Amino acid sequence: MAPTDAPDRPVALVTGASRGLGFLIARELADRGHDLVVCARDADGLQPARADLEARGARVVTVGADVGRPEAAHELVATAEREFGRLDVLVANAGIIQVGPQPDLRDEDYVQAMDVMFWGLARPALEALPLLARTRGRILAITSIGGKLPAPHLLPYTAAKHAAVGFAEGLRVEAGRQGVSVTVAVPGLMRTGSSRNALVTGKAQAERSWFTLGASLPLVSTDAEHAARRLVRATLRGTPEIILTPLAHIGSRVHALAPSTTLRLITAVERLLPGPAGAAGPPRPAYTAPLPRWLRRLTGLDKAAAERWHEHTDPSPDPGGHPGGGVGPERTGTPRR
Repeated sequence: MAPTDAPDRPVALVTGASRGLGFLIARELADRGHDLVVCARDADGLQPARADLEARGARVVTVGADVGRPEAAHELVATAEREFGRLDVLVANAGIIQVGPQPDLRDEDYVQAMDVMFWGLARPALEALPLLARTRGRILAITSIGGKLPAPHLLPYTAAKHAAVGFAEGLRVEAGRQGVSVTVAVPGLMRTGSSRNALVTGKAQAERSWFTLGASLPLVSTDAEHAARRLVRATLRGTPEIILTPLAHIGSRVHALAPSTTLRLITAVERLLPGPAGAAGPPRPAYTAPLPRWLRRLTGLDKAAAERWHEHTDPSPDPGGHPGGGVGPERTGTPRR
């Protein structure tokens, strides 16, 4: 049953909201008058983001959860209903990225990528549909250009994002019968600072170097604040799909028309990347592999984004496990008026 003091303000649930794009989307929704349930695997990592969101006038409930688990996804949506009595927007943004050549990856890397980026989208979305149907709500499914065409040295990520694109597009087709709109977001590279929290394997320093450089170049990547504004605007309008960055637009269109050509080009690019180290091992956070001094000078935009969008205050958890498997809300934020 909805609480008797349920607010008239709309409510958004954002997964992967402790840092980077998820935090910026939550902030944009707060600025548009939404109260928030924000989720990440580490509840402690949500606290700096929570403070920023509260300062913008939102009531915030924080939840530590591994949303790829059925019981966690169920309890997360139940928390939104219990705390606010409604749900208007679900943003499925939980993500992880492993960087390294295929011979240096393990089976566990693929399992973890699917748990976070496919099941971490599918399970909250399916759980939230009945609640969203009451408000004719919106789902924003954060996928990636990696779900439209392959990216070298990102094979688990690419596989999981392809699955996420397929699910989100299919859900868009069927959820409309319930009055729920699904927006499939296909971002290219964004300057969120998240490259420092990527999980690297193989020749770790070399892998981090190329990945961080790509995320820092203005002509290759886009400003994350601008991206968040566009994504929220498209979601509230009910736009079926939004592709961010010119290169992502071009890449997805060319691949759809001439897949053999793009596969040959991407294969050529892969030959320029570091070769395998020859021994698959547990990936480690990229920030443990220091960048060369000359490269640090070229990646100032990425470093500045990391400092602004909480990439330092919420480092990635140990990739060997699934921390935050339980859920436990913490009531915070400004009183309802």
